Amino acid sequence: MIVVTGGAGFIGSAIVWRLNKLGESNVIIVDELGKDEKWKNLIGINFYDFINKDEFINRLEMFRDYGIKAIIHMGANSSTTEKDADHLMHNNFEYTRKLAQFSITNNIRFIYASSAATYGDGTFGFNDDESIVPRLRPLNMYGYSKNLFDIWAIKENIINKIAGIKYFNVFGPNEYHKGDMRSVVSKAYDQILTTGKVKLFKSQHVAYKDGEQLRDFVYVKDAIDMTLYFLDKKDKNGLFNVGSGKSRTWNDLVTAIFNALNKPVNIEYIEMPAYLASKYQYLTQARLDKIKKAGYLSPISSLEEGVTDYVKNYLMKSKYLDSLDD
Repeated sequence: MIVVTGGAGFIGSAIVWRLNKLGESNVIIVDELGKDEKWKNLIGINFYDFINKDEFINRLEMFRDYGIKAIIHMGANSSTTEKDADHLMHNNFEYTRKLAQFSITNNIRFIYASSAATYGDGTFGFNDDESIVPRLRPLNMYGYSKNLFDIWAIKENIINKIAGIKYFNVFGPNEYHKGDMRSVVSKAYDQILTTGKVKLFKSQHVAYKDGEQLRDFVYVKDAIDMTLYFLDKKDKNGLFNVGSGKSRTWNDLVTAIFNALNKPVNIEYIEMPAYLASKYQYLTQARLDKIKKAGYLSPISSLEEGVTDYVKNYLMKSKYLDSLDD
């Protein structure tokens, strides 16, 4: 039995989809569906049971005898603009801590989602070495809540028993329910269809021209393969960056979308909102030395490959990930 928290969400449902492809459907999905259309992510995947996230954590000890071999913890509030700090502390930090303690006590493999948001403005680089974690200064409360658990795991000397995945800018199918937190690929696709152009924020940094701000974009199919690499490798532990290892500009990203649609590139640069300016990352780029040293050597899709697959095989067809597809 494998538990996937956040299993109805973007990355979580993609993980269950990949597990299905690997022949595994003995999966418990832990999540809450709310009032959006996240439930649609469940239609194309196979799983044993669905349990509300509050019921699961409140009755955690009851699941001791379920034969759980792994908990893949993707459940969190991932909004980088969330202002309810108490909610983030409870939902992202305390919940993760309880699951980690339960997993270690019961010899259950624990893999959890950290985030590249923990790196803040990149002053200390994007190295997933645990020694720099206490020095990181996230730019938003979401990143802080994630970094706080990383710090706790290091202080408690359990980071060497679990695997933390520091996701960079993940995009791909099954993110449709995320509203404004969808990737720019999804939002730009809608803009192109309705207006024929894409709006990008102007740069407020002298070192970066408009649209030349840099991000490490990684396709969700690569992100979940990198994550599941650690499922049966209990000796591979610590924090691991999951990204492409290459920073690309927003202009590159949007150009790839226009090209996938066979439409001329048309970009309009708009002012960045004041509330975002002080929290904006101008560069992210995952260092992948550590995950490669751990043995993950599979090729990672280029930005153009990932965008093309997403646009042509999912967005244009209004499709979700489906375990019945080839």
